[in-house]
Amino acid sequence: MSTLSAPLKGLLLLSAMGLAISQTACTTKDSQNTLSSVESAPDSSAKNVILFVGDGMGISTITAARIFDGQSQGKLGEEHQLSFEEFDHLALIKTYNTNAQVPDSAGTATAMMSGYKTNIGAVNVLPKSTPQEMVQVSCREKSDPATLTQKAKAQGLSVGVVSTARLTHATPAAMYSHSVSRDWESDRDISEGLAAAGCESISSQLLKSDVDIALGGGSKEFDADKLEAWANEASHDYITTSAEMTDAVSSNKLIGLFNRSHMSFEADRAGTQEPSLADMTAFAIDNLEKRGTGYVLMVESGRIDHAHHGTNAYRALSETQQLSEAVKVAKAKTGDDTLLLVTADHSHVFTMAGYPMRGNPILGLVKSLDRETAQPKAEYELAEDGKPYTTLGYQNGPNQRTADSDALTDNIVQAPDFRQQTGVPKGSETHAGEDVALYANGPGAHHFRGVMEQNEIGEIIADIISGEK
Repeated sequence: MSTLSAPLKGLLLLSAMGLAISQTACTTKDSQNTLSSVESAPDSSAKNVILFVGDGMGISTITAARIFDGQSQGKLGEEHQLSFEEFDHLALIKTYNTNAQVPDSAGTATAMMSGYKTNIGAVNVLPKSTPQEMVQVSCREKSDPATLTQKAKAQGLSVGVVSTARLTHATPAAMYSHSVSRDWESDRDISEGLAAAGCESISSQLLKSDVDIALGGGSKEFDADKLEAWANEASHDYITTSAEMTDAVSSNKLIGLFNRSHMSFEADRAGTQEPSLADMTAFAIDNLEKRGTGYVLMVESGRIDHAHHGTNAYRALSETQQLSEAVKVAKAKTGDDTLLLVTADHSHVFTMAGYPMRGNPILGLVKSLDRETAQPKAEYELAEDGKPYTTLGYQNGPNQRTADSDALTDNIVQAPDFRQQTGVPKGSETHAGEDVALYANGPGAHHFRGVMEQNEIGEIIADIISGEK
């Protein structure tokens, strides 16, 4: 028999210093970031709220993706704009978790959706000094604050969750579940001791939740019998292909699981039966709109993050490009009653460097201008090791550049499977801790300005859907 005094399976712990930060301390707003004292503030009465999350989409990713997207259209690239860069309002978001300077997606998603900061690795559970305390509060006492799904339902709104990651992964899980560890995705992850304490897997919580439509990957995380029982209930639809999504009944509760794990990268989707992120976004908006209630929809481009962890810039940028397409779809399908938000949960140690000339292929080797002639140099720039290098790289990761590394060529570095070189050797590239951008458009967008705490996003969304803003 497992006991709660044993290490909790899969739990990320950063509590060695006994750091406990109260909910009050984590959610205090800076008065400079509100418009409560501003007279004649714009109307905030949004009927619908759509939150787009580019997982790992830091500023450098947006800049590189802008150039990548522009160059794919025959432009130089730097002058191009992604769809959400046209939005009227912009803020910088601080991403730290209560006990982590550089965050993970569980803590950041909790802040964005539930309106309070928590410990790294925790989904919608109040921060405490130890995981045992968090199990007590969350599993035994069931005293976690309401999820965004519960808040929306309390206002009579419909709820949608869309992700290219597993639906039980940290970011989508924050829409509907409470979990001391983000790793408790399936029933297999819940020990006997945790089950006795009242803890439930994230997949089980999704099946019990009030989410109206959930589209993404991760069928392997669901108990087959529970999923079948859910699908057999009246007014429930379970789908597994893009074609089935098109035929789904709009008034039913719907779960679409299009892959056993995460969905395919957009670059690899051809030949599968998986819908694109833009397809899922379009379907979700149409489906939720037909319900006539108003809605809250979270759309995550989850695989930007996965490509970065593997130091594969091509797929990170093509996933960001697809997110831009999804936002474009949402903007075309919605009117002036819908608040659109586009942000990231955190950044990555992804860099652009080396003085490449204007229009240099963003995935290519660095070629500079001759400052005396103002003409492109004939040869690539060379590092101190006498070899050319790419504009894009990572501060750490699995593909370290060393003295005996082969010299790179443009054919090598512009191939979709190329993994950019890194500085510090690590098995997987890591998140970064700098601020991320938030782009806002529509009713209530004026509340997002300046430098903000990440939990203010969740606070403002809750206020808007409740009519308090």
